[in-house]
Amino acid sequence: MVTKSRPRNFTAGLLDRIERWGNKLPHPFNLFLLFSLLVLILSSLAHTLGLAVVHPLTGKQIATVNLLDRQGIQNIITKAVSNFTGFAPLGTVLVAMIGVGVAERSGLFSAALKGFVRSVPSWLITGALVFAGVNASLTVDAGYVILIPLGAVLFAQVGRHPIAGLAAAFAGVSGGFSANLFLTPLDPLLAGLTQEAARLYDPKYVVPATANYYLMIGSTFLLTIIGAMVTNSIIEPRLGSYRMQGEPGAPSLAIKEKLGLKAAALTLAIELILMLFLVAPEDALLRDAKGTLDPLFQGMVVLMALGFLLPGLAYGLAAGTITSNHDAARMIEETLGTMGSYIALAFAASQFVAYFAWSNLGLILAVSGADLLRASGLSGIPLIILFVFVCAAIDLFVASASAKWAVVGPVFVPMLMIMGFSPELTQGAYRIGDSFTNIITPLMPYMPLIIAFAQKYEPSIGLGTLITLMLPYSLCFALGWTLLLIIWLLLGIPLGPGSGVVYPPT
Repeated sequence: MVTKSRPRNFTAGLLDRIERWGNKLPHPFNLFLLFSLLVLILSSLAHTLGLAVVHPLTGKQIATVNLLDRQGIQNIITKAVSNFTGFAPLGTVLVAMIGVGVAERSGLFSAALKGFVRSVPSWLITGALVFAGVNASLTVDAGYVILIPLGAVLFAQVGRHPIAGLAAAFAGVSGGFSANLFLTPLDPLLAGLTQEAARLYDPKYVVPATANYYLMIGSTFLLTIIGAMVTNSIIEPRLGSYRMQGEPGAPSLAIKEKLGLKAAALTLAIELILMLFLVAPEDALLRDAKGTLDPLFQGMVVLMALGFLLPGLAYGLAAGTITSNHDAARMIEETLGTMGSYIALAFAASQFVAYFAWSNLGLILAVSGADLLRASGLSGIPLIILFVFVCAAIDLFVASASAKWAVVGPVFVPMLMIMGFSPELTQGAYRIGDSFTNIITPLMPYMPLIIAFAQKYEPSIGLGTLITLMLPYSLCFALGWTLLLIIWLLLGIPLGPGSGVVYPPT
């Protein structure tokens, strides 16, 4: 049962109005279908008007594709199934949930959370959750599937509103996607694109994978503080109280639970040792012919699934919650059976994402935004700030960080080099703008999954409620992160090892 007692002030009133407007929108499944229809109509209209731009890197014209002509209609009909089965988050979610389901239903998560609650001060829980979310990008997309629902369970375990825990984890995982204490697969990917863009002006320029490492470390702690403050001072008061069956707090662990946790911890330790053998040697199995760890990153979802499955099995066998060879299979079946609403949403979302890509409307918006920024006449720090927010606006329409940077980078990296700003700085500014609007755009591929998670606790939650809930995080991340970048610029702090903010390097 949920009991809400919202404070009445200007901010609460504004969010209430946004939520009421948002919740007048159709069901998310129907909304994605309506978005799909809108893209079809806009593609036809834009094609008729001859809407096109020139790709800044290749010089080729990017024209709008009419999705309502003969070929477009054929594609809509013949590729509907492949759009769905090829929808990247679908496989990621379902595979990860195999391991998560066993860990959850065997009782491992519940026991681990009890131990966590007893060992961590209550004032630190929110910050720890946001901090874990920000660093979850190290596991590619597994944070969406694993940490966000865990955040809800954790908050419920201590008598706090589970939707606040979900929001805090979501803010960290998605809103702080670029920040991390470690290098992630995104770092070398963006650095490679930045280097190619920089060489349009300086043919010998080199951009290392560590180009933004110091900035991202600083961003990790900043976003953790902001995320915790927003959760505690805005989100939880807005949501009100939440009561679940049983008494909240720090319950004690039963003897069987302690045995199960020891077995799970031993299994996890063995997994980590095996992982070292798979990645540490130069010719390790999870290294490619060049010695890079690409196979590790590409297989991260499967490895994460095993990382939960095997400790979950060990816990269940030791704690007595798994007593036969049928139990684990039943747990997996029950978990995947709860994913029906997400699968339905994924079908509608996959069609919309495919139509948007086919139409070229996303690329046209990205190039047009770049042209607008270049024509603004601004320079120095104001130009960098405007660049951040143009990137944030583009992120509302184009999800892929690398796809946007492949288009935007060749325009702005050389232009800002001419103005005295390093390619590493331009890349860092892009990463900031590309992150904080992730949590408020319906085009974010995992948005249907987040709604499905939230509806487990409040079935009435729709897209409007979720976006309203995440809006304070997005605005505060935008303000705080931009101020951090300005301070970095004014002080001339290196963005990473050997990566300054000025060009040419001093």
